[in-house]
Amino acid sequence: MQQTSEQKKITTPKNKGGFYMFNKFKHMKNEKGLTLIELLAVIVVLAIIAAIAIPAIGNIINNSKVKAEISDAITILNAAQLYETDGNALPFKKDTTGDTAGDYVDVSERITAFSVSRGTDGKLAITFTGTKVGAVTSAKTLKNLSEAKVSKGIVTW
Repeated sequence: MQQTSEQKKITTPKNKGGFYMFNKFKHMKNEKGLTLIELLAVIVVLAIIAAIAIPAIGNIINNSKVKAEISDAITILNAAQLYETDGNALPFKKDTTGDTAGDYVDVSERITAFSVSRGTDGKLAITFTGTKVGAVTSAKTLKNLSEAKVSKGIVTW
């Protein structure tokens, strides 16, 4: 029996058109999906990725909170400059003994107390207490704050 050209088109695997894809799906019906070992391998890989990512994300969040406090300290220094420009005398502070910051700066809950004064070099310097940084007792200038490095929540001045 001689085959027509239409029958050859359908049965030739090199030709991706026609009914070739239907024949391929018929063969795939016998496959039932993932084996238990394959599924366990996927779960192990995901667990390893999670074990690496979760501590890294924790460090990123902690570092960002510390950097936010340093940024708040820079904002306070800029507000102190305005305070002094308006003819007010330093110290510019907010702590348990008083609040001269007034309307110049509204500090967040991140910095609980601060004091700004002129250092021996004539530059504005700040001491502050932050919720993440802790007490910064040595006066820091704008340059010190801008160059601060944070790693794992620890500040290197």
